[in-house]
Amino acid sequence: MGVEIERKFLVVSQDFKQQGQGTFLRQGYICSDPGRIVRVRIEAERAMLTIKGMSTGISCGEWEYPIPLADAKVLLDTVCQQPLIEKTRYRIPFAGLIWEVDEFIGDNLGLIVAEVELESEQQQFELPAWLGEEVSHDRRYANANLLKHPYSAWGQPG
Repeated sequence: MGVEIERKFLVVSQDFKQQGQGTFLRQGYICSDPGRIVRVRIEAERAMLTIKGMSTGISCGEWEYPIPLADAKVLLDTVCQQPLIEKTRYRIPFAGLIWEVDEFIGDNLGLIVAEVELESEQQQFELPAWLGEEVSHDRRYANANLLKHPYSAWGQPG
């Protein structure tokens, strides 16, 4: 079984953009129920099917499989819940880890979050200066939740 352990933070400055190029992603959800998320994602010319289980703390079961790009396009357009999640992802190396910074567009425009995958929940790591509040335990920031409750509907952040 695959296990994903990640921490998530809000991004408070655009400084991360000086450290890498972004790649456009489109992703959709066949199922977005907590504990049984099934996602289709296209990033550049690569397509993946991902299944995520129930979260426990900052860990959850995760299984990811490459699928044909043509199949992914059909699934996104005809099977996945709409609207799709669209964002630009930057992969930024910092202090021995790779940070994935997602800058959302569409209904989630204005939201920028950064995630880092860890080897264990207790792993210590250094935070880049462009990070703000940690939101690892705030389910509002989960991509599957952003589908149902987009950032644009939240009102002004507090």
